[in-house]
Amino acid sequence: MNSRRIMAAFPSAADEQVTLANWRQHPYNEWAFRNVRELLPTANIARAPTPAPLSFAPRYLDDVSFADPRGETVGVGQALRASHTDGIVVSHRGQVAFEWYAHGMAPDTPHLIFSVSKSVAGTLGGILADHGKLDPDAPVTRYIPEMEGSVYGGSCTVRHLLDMSVGIRFDEDYMARDGDIMNYRRSTGWEPPDPAIPPSNLRDYLRTLRPNGAPHGETFHYVSTNTDVLGWVYERACGMSYAKILSQYLWQPMGAEHDAYITVDSRGAARVAGGVCATLRDLARFGEMMRNHGISNGRQVVPGWWVDDIRQNGNAEAWSRGDLTKVFPNGNYRNKWYTLDRGETPFAAVGIHGQWIYIDPANETVIARVSSQPLPMDLDLDHMWMRGYRAIAARLAGKA
Repeated sequence: MNSRRIMAAFPSAADEQVTLANWRQHPYNEWAFRNVRELLPTANIARAPTPAPLSFAPRYLDDVSFADPRGETVGVGQALRASHTDGIVVSHRGQVAFEWYAHGMAPDTPHLIFSVSKSVAGTLGGILADHGKLDPDAPVTRYIPEMEGSVYGGSCTVRHLLDMSVGIRFDEDYMARDGDIMNYRRSTGWEPPDPAIPPSNLRDYLRTLRPNGAPHGETFHYVSTNTDVLGWVYERACGMSYAKILSQYLWQPMGAEHDAYITVDSRGAARVAGGVCATLRDLARFGEMMRNHGISNGRQVVPGWWVDDIRQNGNAEAWSRGDLTKVFPNGNYRNKWYTLDRGETPFAAVGIHGQWIYIDPANETVIARVSSQPLPMDLDLDHMWMRGYRAIAARLAGKA
């Protein structure tokens, strides 16, 4: 299939049409991930009236080299083309040093960021806590009494949601064609309806989830539904929709240049865990704000104590018992952000199919990258790009 033919005719031929049945499959995802609004209902996340300015100091980075999955040396330009990257923005000391787009992407194109959305939600939690709207240590049922009787009832707290330490029975297998992940996707509208299964919606589905017998707080267990519940908590705490909360408390104060948007289900519930679509330049602004201890364009948007909490805390023992040690063997997780190695400074927001915001405070570098990788999780490409991010940051800092 020639990806340039996909959705190029009016109408497109059947095998060139993007649908709910194929939109996350390659090569259809090259078009789909930057045109989500044409496939799913969405809610708008309004930009700032006056965007935070960007300054540019271009650097040549194509020759920065690192090892590819086969152990062979590859340059940045080669790696971008070989890894289905749709775009990348690299900033150093607050200035854009490198910007590159492919597959129809442009500076004003929103792209689906999958679970980078979780880090956005985790950051928003700190803002709401600082405003006195949210108590991270409160039980979930303080905000959503309807969750009593589900895994999110009883002793489950907002902190357990933030740190992915809910003792939940859920198998987040992105390649599965039935079971938990498919039932979840159907409830969000991300899959075609199944005539054999009664229609569902996200919030009703969340109330059906049950415990796995493990105590909350002891094991890192990556389950997207935790973040959707977190977004619902925010809505109850603030009395408005998640999209409006995100715009009012983060997107506008940060100085976003473009509207973002988020997918919603049949009843308007936001896919907080993975449904945000945003431009790369605004993702770079977001990353730069986090590198600068929560300050954007001279304004303290995210409380500094929350950024410190992300970078300094987290439960290393819970991580070591968790399900992502193959990705980050010495990692950590706090407030929906990853520490890549507890002995180093970089931290990151990561989404499936190759979405990243990599922040290296020591080298004053931020890298935002969006992709349409064929596999949801490709550890070879993830590890290649971690080597690449380190190499780029070292070059920009004059260390290589």
